[in-house]
Amino acid sequence: MQTAGAEKLLELEIESKVYGSEAGVPVEILRHTALHLEVGSFVTLVGPSGCGKTTILRIAAGLDGDFRGKRWLAPSVRIGMVFQEPRLLAWRTVEDNIRIAMEAASVAGDIGEWLERFELVPHRRQFAGELSLGQARRVAVIRALSIAPNLLLLDEPLVSLDGATAARIREQLRTIAETGRVAILLVTHDLNEAVELSDRILFLGEQSRRVVLEEEVPIPRNQRDRKTVSALAEELAVLAVQRN
Repeated sequence: MQTAGAEKLLELEIESKVYGSEAGVPVEILRHTALHLEVGSFVTLVGPSGCGKTTILRIAAGLDGDFRGKRWLAPSVRIGMVFQEPRLLAWRTVEDNIRIAMEAASVAGDIGEWLERFELVPHRRQFAGELSLGQARRVAVIRALSIAPNLLLLDEPLVSLDGATAARIREQLRTIAETGRVAILLVTHDLNEAVELSDRILFLGEQSRRVVLEEEVPIPRNQRDRKTVSALAEELAVLAVQRN
């Protein structure tokens, strides 16, 4: 969990982000939106489809520089990112996909240990194109974690997964968060998931195109059982609607 005086890793100030529509008319997708991430923080972006969550993540990753505002990243920050689609090299094995990322980041590590943690050892030499969606998503998460990032960006990594697979990945994310060494920015539609994992939740409004509510999760992560998470999620949902 984030601690007082923690080192700042990322700061975003998005005054305006505009896309061109199919009709050629500019559409503002974000305005007056700011966020920051410190070492050990877990921040989640929540909001309806099309409100700009993924756009913020892409700007944070440095993949989209076409906006009005500023992006500040601390020196020597290593970013691990999980996209909505796994984006694996289909013609390479599971092991190869992970190794390529590690070599590119000049990171050494035991791939077998990662595969064991995510229950993928039997698929080590299987081509990525032959994996199920759940297996491919787990490989994509391993690939992002295996480079030892201190900033982890996650774009709905659990969407469309079965309950058991999603639970395994959530448990790994909780474990990583508890180390206090990695800043995590998660995009999700699932408010229960946000409450279960996060330290801070930012709600984006569909009409306002900005953060309409920012709330700290007041309950320690190890005390968030299903009933507590559900109750707090309902309270926050009502607040977000009132602010939108």
